[in-house]
Amino acid sequence: MNAFAPSSPRLLGRMAAVFFLLTLAGGIFAQLFVSDRLVVGSDAAATAVNILKQKELFKLGFTVFLLEMACQIATTVFLYQLLKVVHRTIALLALSLELTACVIKTFARVFYIAPLFLLGGSAAWNGFTAEQLQSLALMLLKVNARGASTALVFFGFSTVLSGYLIFRSTFLPRWLGVLMLIGGFGWLTFLYPLGPPQFLIVALFALLSSAVKIFWLLVVGVDEQRWKEQSGVVGQ
Repeated sequence: MNAFAPSSPRLLGRMAAVFFLLTLAGGIFAQLFVSDRLVVGSDAAATAVNILKQKELFKLGFTVFLLEMACQIATTVFLYQLLKVVHRTIALLALSLELTACVIKTFARVFYIAPLFLLGGSAAWNGFTAEQLQSLALMLLKVNARGASTALVFFGFSTVLSGYLIFRSTFLPRWLGVLMLIGGFGWLTFLYPLGPPQFLIVALFALLSSAVKIFWLLVVGVDEQRWKEQSGVVGQ
């Protein structure tokens, strides 16, 4: 318990960075190397064939999606502990919005795994043709994707608030806060769904700013003296 006491801001930052790195790695693997590989957005039959031929890979994607959100929650808690010394109420609001996003995204993954049950040949679906089941499975996968996109809006609100806190802090560089503010406003564009080209730009910038944040927290770290001064620990 003492390892995570308020006197260890550098450790808090590094733990946040480690779990955020795991979050990014898990999300990239599950999305790019599993979901995008198996799901053919315009072909329900091909998607069904891919899922049935590679059931274990599909189930692995689901597991990694859940682990991704578990790591995201851990990241959120560590960041809250680190940033609450700047403004406790704003940090708590950022925490709440981030956790809301995690709940939405985790629930959306139910729609990701559901096609496996539809396509598994259960007697419960005897009243449907194969083509109908394939179309329904693809629709559920698209609902999963839409749910994940909805979660990005709440991630955007949280990132904007966290960026503001970092900008206001004295123990992390202001330019890092600016990067997070821009990245957060990028995710907020999902308040009105964007097409693939715009999403790619937003995602690449968010990935870049996330990589910079992880590097800074892991390698450079938090200025402990200034963190303690801002938290009121020094001099008490």
